[in-house]
Amino acid sequence: MATTPRRPANPKDAAEALFKPAKKVAAPAVERPALPNAKELVSLKIDSDVLAHFQADGPGWQERINDTLRAAMKSSA
Repeated sequence: MATTPRRPANPKDAAEALFKPAKKVAAPAVERPALPNAKELVSLKIDSDVLAHFQADGPGWQERINDTLRAAMKSSA
């Protein structure tokens, strides 16, 4: 029967093995089903005069931009 030593053969290698960074396994991305008619937060660059036009009528300017884009989408189909 072969007996294993109580101490590693090379203490430096054993010490370095203790300080190696652990490899983290990335958790798989969870895909959630899309909700119908859900709004999504995006960042969009718009010319300042276009933005001023939609903001001139007060609150609700984001919905007005969305309605305009939806109308353009339907007219091109």
